Amino acid sequence: MQRGTNLPKVGSYNRAVVLDAIQLSDGTTRVEIAERAGLTPQTVSGIVRRLLDEGLIREDGATPSTGGKPRTILRINAEAGYAVGIHFDPSRLSYVVADLAGRPVTRLRRSVPSDAEPADVAREMARTVRTLLGKARVPHGKVLGIGLGVPGPIDQERGTVFSPPQLSRWIEVPIKPMLEEATGLAVTVDNDATAAAIGERWAGAARAVANFAYLYLGTGIGGGLFLGHQVFRGSSANAAELGHISVAPDGPHCYCGNRGCMETLCNPAAIVAAAKARLAAGEPSSLDPATLDHAAVCTAALAGDPAASAVIGTVAGYLADVMVSVVNLLDIELVVLGGHAAHGVGELYRDAIRRALETRPIARRMHTTAVELSPIGADAASIGAASLVFHAEFSPTLSTLLSSAPAGA
Repeated sequence: MQRGTNLPKVGSYNRAVVLDAIQLSDGTTRVEIAERAGLTPQTVSGIVRRLLDEGLIREDGATPSTGGKPRTILRINAEAGYAVGIHFDPSRLSYVVADLAGRPVTRLRRSVPSDAEPADVAREMARTVRTLLGKARVPHGKVLGIGLGVPGPIDQERGTVFSPPQLSRWIEVPIKPMLEEATGLAVTVDNDATAAAIGERWAGAARAVANFAYLYLGTGIGGGLFLGHQVFRGSSANAAELGHISVAPDGPHCYCGNRGCMETLCNPAAIVAAAKARLAAGEPSSLDPATLDHAAVCTAALAGDPAASAVIGTVAGYLADVMVSVVNLLDIELVVLGGHAAHGVGELYRDAIRRALETRPIARRMHTTAVELSPIGADAASIGAASLVFHAEFSPTLSTLLSSAPAGA
């Protein structure tokens, strides 16, 4: 977990550190928070008292006595607030209403026509948000906002989507103000893979992990990074585009201008094309070209079909190559795999990456980077989008510390 500071005028940051410690734990005490956060017991007690008064946390029993006074256990109050998460994938919209613990209350998926006008999509989002909140019976006063995960590149400050692949009509679309006007709720916009990484930090496999990478496998391939407990977005909030690392220098041209990008060779459409090519070449397979899709290739690979296994094995190798480079560059503790395109074959990808990270990174004799499948699963990006709201509101970010510090500090 992150450490607080006893300097004056940083109450907002310390409050966020204490709330973060409680949210990331499965129950903790005031004494434990003080020890881990480097704050005085008096500071922690004062912050906890205010958080209890605000209803953000609750007291939940006590630790077993070891001779002294039992210590009260503190937990996040999951019903203190809710957020709507929307993941805008080029092929579908995924919605979730999540509580403060990151648990979904209700969810919905809708397809997106490839030629849909941005204004029509925004209106559809607003209608669905109203429907979901009504279905979830969440009081309006407890809705903290909407988080929207979108394909990059983005201008996060303005909430603008810039010409994402497979969305030809989305050229500098100010989706944040459009959705805020349509819903009357505050909207936080971020890259969808970064949103998924924040979801893993808030409620998934990366709780309390200081340094990790999230590899998002969907219609496209993206990534998110946490370094030193802070989400890393880069200078324009478009960092960690792992899908655009070249894995085949002489490979096909990518829309980004590169050649042989991992996304070009490993996305679902590329997997189907590779399987079709093997069938056309006469390789033995149980696959039916007439009904061939991504799910069929994945199912056949799990069943040991030669052609499908070869395709998925090649993809797994590319994913492993990229993650070895990421680990060598950043020396991270954990890699998390998620996204709807990991469904069914996620374990094959995980095992290939795990084997590579056990044998190839330069620092492997000092530590091995763990590889985990997202426990959030196919909803990773939508729950991550909801977590954008919680993260922006409650997490201890450096911007919170700097904005709270006295001038000249």
